Amino acid sequence: MPLPVPATHRQVLLAARPQDTLTTDHFEVTTAPVPEPGPGQVLVRNRLMNVAAVMRPLTMSDPDSFDLPQLLQRPGDPMHGPAIGEVVAAPPGTGLAPGFTPGELVRHRLGWREYAVVDAAEAERLSPGALPDPAAYLSQGFAAWLGVVRGAEVRAGDTVFVTGAAGGVGTLAGQFARLRGAARVIGSTGSRRKAEYLVKELGYDAAVVRGAGPIEDQLREAAPDGIDALFDNVGGDQLLAALAVARRGARFALVGALSAQLTGDAMATVQISTFGLIARGITLRGIAAFDHMDAYPQYEREFGRALSEGTMAYPHTRLRGIEQAPRALCELVEGRHVGAVLVEL
Repeated sequence: MPLPVPATHRQVLLAARPQDTLTTDHFEVTTAPVPEPGPGQVLVRNRLMNVAAVMRPLTMSDPDSFDLPQLLQRPGDPMHGPAIGEVVAAPPGTGLAPGFTPGELVRHRLGWREYAVVDAAEAERLSPGALPDPAAYLSQGFAAWLGVVRGAEVRAGDTVFVTGAAGGVGTLAGQFARLRGAARVIGSTGSRRKAEYLVKELGYDAAVVRGAGPIEDQLREAAPDGIDALFDNVGGDQLLAALAVARRGARFALVGALSAQLTGDAMATVQISTFGLIARGITLRGIAAFDHMDAYPQYEREFGRALSEGTMAYPHTRLRGIEQAPRALCELVEGRHVGAVLVEL
């Protein structure tokens, strides 16, 4: 039975590029006709979308500096980002793309709108039952798993430092590190409240707090014997602190750069001693999900099993209504939430 399709739907536009603080005034919720799919496309009714800190720099001036044209956010255009939705019947005469059926759940990158026309090749079927909660398909768990497993190559007995540990990636990275046998897991975050959550709820052994004193001093106290692995979401002074206390042969996974992404200079550099890296045999490895899609099935199996068995949690906040999406992103950037931030449409 085809799902009913209204004549119009709501979507969120980027109204203006922020030059400084991101606010809800930089967005506009508008009503537009529901788009019609063409050959090889499907019409999807979005049900749940994710907002992430990486969306902040993509709204800023000169996003071309990222060399990722498919991710650019331009004023006047709808925002986009990961979403889950149901395939609905196409308008008469177009038919559904081969292999898709009405009601089937798919994941794609055209969130921030209630209905989306998605190329069939970009609509990813959700593996039935692979993850116990459909919301987990919008987690940033794959980035967390990759950074731990392929980036930092966490091993049994390691002391691991996770920067930005209270975010959507970090809350999962610390848990994956523990499942990989890490003996001690330390996280960094921006408040005492979040630090307590990391230790009491997510099993971190200790947390360092931005603004509570030099990060390096706090990290030395939390890891007196040094660290073996770094999962870095932040960069900047936290990366430098990790380098200062790294043990010989330490392995660093560079997954994010929040210290730069959330400022006006998303491409800011960090001064590092290359001789120090060589002398201590430290490995720095930048890692991005699109280079490692071969690992996704293994990640999904491990994440699904851990969620089902209760050995991992998926911390997230849900807001209801597409009109809440701008506020969700602004609050995420301001550090108000722990874990992922999702919007129900």
